[in-house]
Amino acid sequence: MYKASTKLMSMSEEVWWRHANPWSGWTRVATVPFLVVAFWSRDWLGIYFLIPVAVILLWAWLNPRVFPKPVSTDHWMSKGVFGEKIFTSRKKGKTEVPQRHVIAANLTTAISIIGVLILVYGLYALEVWPTLLGTALAVLGKMWFVDRMVWLYEDMCGIDEGYRPWVK
Repeated sequence: MYKASTKLMSMSEEVWWRHANPWSGWTRVATVPFLVVAFWSRDWLGIYFLIPVAVILLWAWLNPRVFPKPVSTDHWMSKGVFGEKIFTSRKKGKTEVPQRHVIAANLTTAISIIGVLILVYGLYALEVWPTLLGTALAVLGKMWFVDRMVWLYEDMCGIDEGYRPWVK
């Protein structure tokens, strides 16, 4: 699943570095409520709700490409992006990712998936509480995942000195 999402996003080395810009990470997180409102708007806009949905999904894809490489990467979000880069390429990497990080990533991703399922139901039924609960769980799971990726990045710096220069 992780590999498929990375492939879908077409994350080249250049794109990873641009995505390490904290503005990229935080504005990407901020797209979630806009996407929820865009789907909810089908009640007001009819089939035209697909226009804001398409614009937001296009933004999510463009986001890591439009920000410049950051001047400084000594930020929580930048380290989270670096950890995610290490995690998603762990099968190709020269250094094994500690199993505790794989377990944590799978757990936090499961929380996000449960949230997304509840969110989808809430949006389908146009029910406020499942929509809010699903959004909260999806975002909480993703933010916890990013936090674990920061931890992974910092642990990997202790295992392989080659990762240290990523933070400047």
